[in-house]
Amino acid sequence: MKTQKSKLILVLSALVLGLCTSKASAITIARNAAPQAVIVLAPDATEAERHAAAELSEFLTQITGTKFETAGAASSNGLAGILVGPGAAKQADAGFSTDGLGADGIVIRTVGNNLILAGGRPRGTLYTVYTFLEDQLGCRWWSSKVSTIPKKPTIDIPKLDIRYVPVFEYREAFWFDAFDGDWAARNKSNGNSERLDAKQGGKHIYQGFVHTFYPLIPPQTYFSDHPEWFSLINGKRTTDHAQLCLTNEEMRKELVKNLAAQLRANPGATIASVSQNDWHRNCQCPKCAAIEKEEESPAGLMLRFVNSVAEDIETEFPNVAISTLAYQYTRKPPKLTKPRHNVIVRLCSIECSFSKPLADERNKQFRDDIVGWSKIADRLYVWDYTTNFPHYIMPHPNLKVLGPNVKFFTDHNVKGIFEQGAYTSNGAEMAELRAWVLAKLLWNPNLDGQKLIDEFIEGYYGPAAPHIKAYLNVTHDAVEATGDHLGCFSPHTAKFLSFETLSRGWTHLKSAEQAVQNDPDLQFRVQVAQLPVIYTFLMRWDEMRKTAQDSGADWPMPDSPKAAYDQFTDIANSNSVTGLREGQQGYGPLDEALQRAKK
Repeated sequence: MKTQKSKLILVLSALVLGLCTSKASAITIARNAAPQAVIVLAPDATEAERHAAAELSEFLTQITGTKFETAGAASSNGLAGILVGPGAAKQADAGFSTDGLGADGIVIRTVGNNLILAGGRPRGTLYTVYTFLEDQLGCRWWSSKVSTIPKKPTIDIPKLDIRYVPVFEYREAFWFDAFDGDWAARNKSNGNSERLDAKQGGKHIYQGFVHTFYPLIPPQTYFSDHPEWFSLINGKRTTDHAQLCLTNEEMRKELVKNLAAQLRANPGATIASVSQNDWHRNCQCPKCAAIEKEEESPAGLMLRFVNSVAEDIETEFPNVAISTLAYQYTRKPPKLTKPRHNVIVRLCSIECSFSKPLADERNKQFRDDIVGWSKIADRLYVWDYTTNFPHYIMPHPNLKVLGPNVKFFTDHNVKGIFEQGAYTSNGAEMAELRAWVLAKLLWNPNLDGQKLIDEFIEGYYGPAAPHIKAYLNVTHDAVEATGDHLGCFSPHTAKFLSFETLSRGWTHLKSAEQAVQNDPDLQFRVQVAQLPVIYTFLMRWDEMRKTAQDSGADWPMPDSPKAAYDQFTDIANSNSVTGLREGQQGYGPLDEALQRAKK
């Protein structure tokens, strides 16, 4: 017993000593709403580093209720120094280096009475500040309009030594709200479409984003004089939903000339797209067909062509990578040819079922293709799909696969990810949730996707969160039970969208609204979350009505389709919803459904 007591005393003593040591090593940034630190910014700080210091000052002010000074050197009056940027970091660590951090890597480190927040250029320091505000102080930027900034009049920082370089060099959550520059920077997205300027560290810029064959060799300019530059289909040269003849050397030289001119006009570009049109009908001429046969995939001919373009471009544009697609007919990796060092291959998951992880047997063909590409491509990107193009606003139960899929990409040598979502309008089903969760996963794919989903729902919906989770569980359980192929073109008649599923989901959504009835902001967010169910009922009004009548079930919607339509449009208009599907503005699908239901 004495021995056990002695051991217990030693353990408790060690614990107390550890707590005391931790407290002693802490840096106090604020105490009782009084500043205990100064923000230090070196004279040679970049524009993005100056913006990082300004953002830090702004959010520390919101958190503590007190303003923080910014100076060129640490204070001599005993205040802690928050050293922002590599230049300032050297005041506490003369050997501080950004080697190995790349453009986005971060360092958070305490040195004496100083806190270093610095990173690679151009974006690393900015990302360091946002990571510090998130992980140490609890800030969250859920959407461009909704954030959580905690109130902490006293801030003590423990001893820290964090260095992180993101796995993915290119990170884009391609959702409408996520294009906002502040949101994108704060959530560390750096893709082509985000509205990021120099103060936010810029971004990867494409010259021609995708499907660039005809923009580079316009048929209206070239076909009449050079029909041999275009696909031979069934013995005839054509530009009708066709491609280019990739074995034609004269055409290739003209394409290189045109691409070089475009790059000179776009000096900020870091990637240039040389990629097939958005359809099949690749050239069937004897030369093209022979190479495709030799490579056992049309991707081999594509890569040979793109590699040669990349070689020609490299001399004048050494910092520009040439991007092409592994998409539709080019998705299967070639037998012989490998991408050049300055070539990016973007593998597309468009045929997959997104209710199942990409590693699942249902997605075996894509799984096999990514395994093959990962063995030959040093810069493999993925174009992934996280929405339903013909029905942005319809329930799309793919949330459970987001985390596993991003981790699957890291396991297969992927260096960049484009997560295509509903990009033309607000209001898509759980749009803000998907954008935030994807941004977090793209920054750190080792995070738990489900925990991120839960965190967002709790932060964004408040007391309504349990009911929102229950609604999402209903739709996800339904698609699992039916075995539907949940593609990015799923129909509104999918089996999982049954009367029973929608009615059960609606019950949870109404409970969610009840839980926040005294908070107009939260109530509106819940009402936006209700739109997908109203939409699906309206699209299938007569069928749903008959099912309710035949089964004797309660009817959850308003009595008339016009009343349901008005309810939908009132909320949608308040949420600035301008379209319900890709490539179409307005509420066309619902207008058509309303007319059908009125007959």
